[in-house]
Amino acid sequence: MQIIPAKTPEFVKTLFPNFVWNINTENKELYLTFDDGPTPEITDWVLNVLDEYNAKATFFCIGTNIEKHPDIFQNIISQGHTVGNHTYNHLKGWKHKTKDYVEDVEKTQSLLNSKFGNRQSPIVNLFRPPYGKFKNKQSKKLLELGYRVILWDVLSYDWDKSVSEDTCFKNVTSAAKEGSIIVFHDSIKASRNLKYTLPKVLEYYSKKGYEFKALSKHILE
Repeated sequence: MQIIPAKTPEFVKTLFPNFVWNINTENKELYLTFDDGPTPEITDWVLNVLDEYNAKATFFCIGTNIEKHPDIFQNIISQGHTVGNHTYNHLKGWKHKTKDYVEDVEKTQSLLNSKFGNRQSPIVNLFRPPYGKFKNKQSKKLLELGYRVILWDVLSYDWDKSVSEDTCFKNVTSAAKEGSIIVFHDSIKASRNLKYTLPKVLEYYSKKGYEFKALSKHILE
């Protein structure tokens, strides 16, 4: 059931100014993000669809999934997308002590760094909290450690099985504008809505002259 609005209210963004909600630009640019992968079949399908539209995106990966599916993870990198940290065990911050939560995040970051060696990710220490939920102490500590906390401007609600494919599509097209960071999920749970919505979103905005970009250090400065 869709409770949180698809479009993040501006007053919410002002309450948490240290987090990245959208990119400040007047250019026709959108920032697609995908949480919870890499996932067999789903992530590679996403990569193929993105490639059809010459679109780049940012994938917030779960540490355990990186270890289970290293080849899929490598496909993300080899196709020029950005990767970020989505914890090692997909933790809901409110249910865990700050020390344990930060250790889980750091474990994933070490894994990401080891995959890149000296090349590193297009941006180091990108982090998105699972469910968008973590404690103030947890966020403060991660910011102190140099993480950039990436939230969103638009939620597609692709994971919500009570949301129809058409509603998922309209959640994006009714809310996204220049600089919007949009959340999708490359997961089995989201696959029905994702497979319907993603190609339509890419087609819809491409016809309007938009580009789809990955988050990068340059963009976030």
